[in-house]
Amino acid sequence: MIFFLINGCKTSVKEFNENENNIEIIISCEEDNNDLDQYIKDGWKIKKEYTEEKVCSWKTIAATKDCDLEKDKGCKLVQPDKIGEERIYLLEK
Repeated sequence: MIFFLINGCKTSVKEFNENENNIEIIISCEEDNNDLDQYIKDGWKIKKEYTEEKVCSWKTIAATKDCDLEKDKGCKLVQPDKIGEERIYLLEK
């Protein structure tokens, strides 16, 4: 199995099947779809497409009102900041 992944909320391309006739492209958090466009130009067809909700960024907040985020690291909470969409495309040649 060949697997390519671009870190963060970016486009990732997963190639699978030994004959390389199927590709999964994941586009997260409103990133551009240049990879998808290039595969379509190269003759690939979208076999299936679906979307999922995804956390695009996280933020740190104080657990209590008297928590000092700079001094007391034990009172930090991490929670989703921005929720976006992840689009998954299954392509075949």
